[in-house]
Amino acid sequence: MKRITDFCMALLLSAVCLLPCVLIALLVRLTSPGPALYWSDRVGRKNAIFRMPKFRTMRIDTPAVATHLLGDPDRFLTPIGSFLRKSSLDELPQLWSILWGDMSFVGPRPALFNQHDLVALRTQFQVDELLPGLTGWAQVNGRDELAIPDKVKLDAEYLARQSWLFDLKILFMTFIKVVRRDGVTH
Repeated sequence: MKRITDFCMALLLSAVCLLPCVLIALLVRLTSPGPALYWSDRVGRKNAIFRMPKFRTMRIDTPAVATHLLGDPDRFLTPIGSFLRKSSLDELPQLWSILWGDMSFVGPRPALFNQHDLVALRTQFQVDELLPGLTGWAQVNGRDELAIPDKVKLDAEYLARQSWLFDLKILFMTFIKVVRRDGVTH
């Protein structure tokens, strides 16, 4: 049932967001060299690697590590990168990953392929059995500010509590966080 709901919602949102996505892609291309989309290798369900698209917010010479591991991440941001991140508009292309079945609307955020500590801890707590999400319980309870053990604890709590109503609560909380721009550091 969750997969059908995800697919239908992603299809509807893709249609609604088509024009804004085209405009954002043009802005990314006009304000910095390189492609409009950044395809990132991410860890999905059962630790399978998949390619996840985002609108590019960083320069093309940025190292492929989590943003918090960069010495001065702000120096790598494109002219509109900070706005795209704070508004979460950089996440819109992930609707493709939801349509394709690599992601869900709600689940643990997909780890980068090189975040071995996060992947190992999620595997230990069986969180790797879930499809990664566009948003999740950890996202609405701290986002970029959480330490990895705290993030995994919240991911494991989501695994234990998952339900349609809990997903709706997380989606509503995500909407509020995005509008307020809470928890975004870069």
